[in-house]
Parts: sequence; C-alpha cells; structure tokens
Amino acid sequence: MTSTTPKKVRVPDLALMKQRGERIVMLTAYDATMARLLDRAGIDLLLVGDSLGNVVMGLDTTIPVTLDVMIHHTRAVARGANRALVVADMPFLTYQVSPEQAARNATRLFQEGGAAAVKLEGGRAVADTVRKLTAAGLPVMGHLGLTPQHVHRLGGMRQQARSESAAHELILDALALEDAGAFAIVLEAIPDTVAEAVTSQLKIPTIGIGAGSHCDGQVLVSYDVLGLFDTFAPPFAKQYAQLGQVIVRAAKNYANDVREGLFPKSTLSNQQTSDLAGRRVIPSPNDRAFEELKGARVPVR
Repeated sequence: MTSTTPKKVRVPDLALMKQRGERIVMLTAYDATMARLLDRAGIDLLLVGDSLGNVVMGLDTTIPVTLDVMIHHTRAVARGANRALVVADMPFLTYQVSPEQAARNATRLFQEGGAAAVKLEGGRAVADTVRKLTAAGLPVMGHLGLTPQHVHRLGGMRQQARSESAAHELILDALALEDAGAFAIVLEAIPDTVAEAVTSQLKIPTIGIGAGSHCDGQVLVSYDVLGLFDTFAPPFAKQYAQLGQVIVRAAKNYANDVREGLFPKSTLSNQQTSDLAGRRVIPSPNDRAFEELKGARVPVR
C-alpha cells in the first residue's frame, strides 16, 4: 500500500495521517546513499538515530555519540532525502542540562545538519525543554519507554512499563509531551496494551518499536530490517533482506577474481592486442615525441 501523503512529508501531515488511520512508516538512515534508497521506497520519516553508535561506529551504547557526529550524519541524510521528513536524535547530555543548552544544540542540528525535526528521550523531566524548543519553532518528537541513553539507570535494554504504576507514569509522560508541543512520540519496548492506551489518549501520533501493532506508525533500525547488523538482532525486529550475506558473497567473489587474474579484464579485442604486440606504444626517452612531451606545458586550472 502506497502512502497518500504529499510529495514532501511535513510535520503537520503526521497528525492528518493519524486522523485518516494511515500508518506512518519510519526507518533509520545514516548516509546519503541509504537515505536516497529509502526515500525512493516511500518511507515517510528518516530518523538519523544515535543508534549509529551501535551499527556504524561499533559502540556498545549510544552514550558516546557526540553532537558533531550527529550533525555530520544528519547533513548526509538530508542531502539524500527528497520526500521523507528527516528527524535527528539529540545525543546524550546535549539537552538535559537546561532548555537553553538544548536550544543551542538543536539549532545546530537544524542549521548545520539540515534536520526538519529533532527527537528527545524522556517525559515530564524534559517537558519544559520541549516547550521551549517548540515555542521557538523547532519541531520535536518525543521518545518514551526504553530510552537507550538511560541504559545504565534502567539496568539494561529491557522492556519498560510492565507494572500498572509504571504504565500510568508513562501515560502521564506522554500527555505532558503532547501538552508541551511534541508532534509525535516514539514508544519503545513497552507492552502492547500500554502502547494502545497511550495511542488512544493522544491526539498526536505514536510510532512504535517493539510496542505492538496499536501505534499509529512503526520504526525500525534499517540495519536490522536489511540484515546488515549481525552482532545483535532485537526480538521485535523483522528482517526483510539478508544484505550482510550478499555483501560478504560479493566481496569474496571480487577478491577471488583479483587473485585469479580475472579482474580487471582487458578492454581491447584480440585483434587490437595482436596489432599492438609488434608496436612500441610508449615513447622511448630517445624519441623526439618524448622530448616534445617533456616540454609540453600542462594548463593550470
């Protein structure tokens, strides 16, 4: 089923998609080539996630990812995207200290990175920051449930909001983010019933990852979807291709061709090769042509 949203997805379109019951599709992207391909596939939102720390940089957590790294990758994705809305993660401790700090750093993601929106982790604790950013005209997406930047406080990457009290707290966080002006909220690794309750109480769309089918949209890490990341596969992710295997096979075939002398092949025909065999094609130092070649001036551009 093809999306009916306009050619260029804008922030207000997502609320309309929720009203129409049209599912929102989001994937992560970290470079221009991947962004171009996913854009051509009709993906609505491209998230430049700090998950690049795991799948691109080889880190154990997202915590070491810096603002400069996020700007670098956001700029690349923004260049490759045409239709999709580009959302950039604000990395660890770039928005938690104060709303003023968050505004300065978010501005860089918009001005230098070309983001159309930013995503923050947390609920009521960051509501004032969300309010300040949205009041300044900067679109903000929230993120609740399993928040990877809080992995040490949470005790690992595990499902959240499993108790009734925790579910109630999460709903209050979601309402606070909506009231502060967030245009959408990612719900990660929470029970289906909790995600359904949150989605039904919000006017803004929810986008789930490991949160069941009742959210208004879904997001996954593109490396998981495409089978590129073989270190760890979340149980909620679905592989739609095994590109990691394809890449390894292609690289092996290339290496074999080089070692066996099969690549590169001559671009000359057998007859052309025969004609050149008895002819000197490289001038000798004693040739007049060589002297002229040495004296030739190379134009400066």
